[in-house]
Amino acid sequence: MLAAFESVLSDIYESVVPSVVYVRVPNPARSALQGMQGVPEELLWGAGSGFVWDHEGHIVTNHHVVEGVVGRPEEVIVIFADSTKAKGKVVGGDPHSDLAVIKLEKGDWNLQPVNLGDSSEVKVGQLTVAIGAPFGQEFTMTSGIVSGVGRNISGQTQFTIPEAIQTDSAINPGNSGGPLIDRHGQVIGINTSIISRSGSFSGVGMAVPINIAKRVVPSLISDGEFNYPWLGVSIATVTDLYLDELGLPDNTRGALIIETVDSSPADKAGLRGSDSSVEIDGAPYPAGGDIILAIGPHAVTNSTDLIAHLTYHNSPGDTITLAVLRDGQREELEVTLGQRPATP
Repeated sequence: MLAAFESVLSDIYESVVPSVVYVRVPNPARSALQGMQGVPEELLWGAGSGFVWDHEGHIVTNHHVVEGVVGRPEEVIVIFADSTKAKGKVVGGDPHSDLAVIKLEKGDWNLQPVNLGDSSEVKVGQLTVAIGAPFGQEFTMTSGIVSGVGRNISGQTQFTIPEAIQTDSAINPGNSGGPLIDRHGQVIGINTSIISRSGSFSGVGMAVPINIAKRVVPSLISDGEFNYPWLGVSIATVTDLYLDELGLPDNTRGALIIETVDSSPADKAGLRGSDSSVEIDGAPYPAGGDIILAIGPHAVTNSTDLIAHLTYHNSPGDTITLAVLRDGQREELEVTLGQRPATP
């Protein structure tokens, strides 16, 4: 039994590691630092991981790994498991999803794109493998399981990344941008962050779901950016505690609008934010706002559903129909989505 499990892990590593890369990124202040004596090498270069997306030489990594050179002429260095080195430039970046794309310079590279999985099919308990460069230790593999799905995590902006995958595969600084892999050798996520007080792994790693990459990366390759639809609301999931305090039916599920942004699509469509509060376990919670129940025929059971549906299925300029619960009555409103505003 143990030997068979070890064989599975070895097979996954051997099949995927040729597609994984170690990414070295020049510090924008490198020129000045190089003139100083005794400056350690790690201050001259940042580092992370990535993986081969296609045969055209596009490498996917995290935006936060390469953000210092996004939109700049500096080249990054990409190192493969067979020690082949290639230079490339960042051709697209998206801080909202924490994804970026590097295009390798022309060369006779033996590129092996990863196989992409379907993150919507990922379940808690499934085997996960992470390959990357924790603390600069290139092509390190760790294994674990899917610990949670459907997580909302913070990106590099005030907008959240929906449906992130939580894993206990050890993820540390340097793993960022590397693939999270299932037992079939398919990439199901991009390792992006850890939740830790120490800054090192403590059992809670997060990965951007590969289905978001499938949506975002082609636009990064073609246009250098991805334009998200924008509703212009802050929302919270309606929990059972809310139901009790607001006197709602037990089967009510949805996303409560806390507030709408002035002059946003939601504001223009007449969606209402919360105008009062209720006390739950001694703490105030917003109340009185519309509860979004559905987008067209698709039920919204929580805040993640709303964010994910807009990300996966809609574009700026689309007109959608929202079903909302307002003053105990179900109503439908049409909203024309805007473009998510740029953030510093």
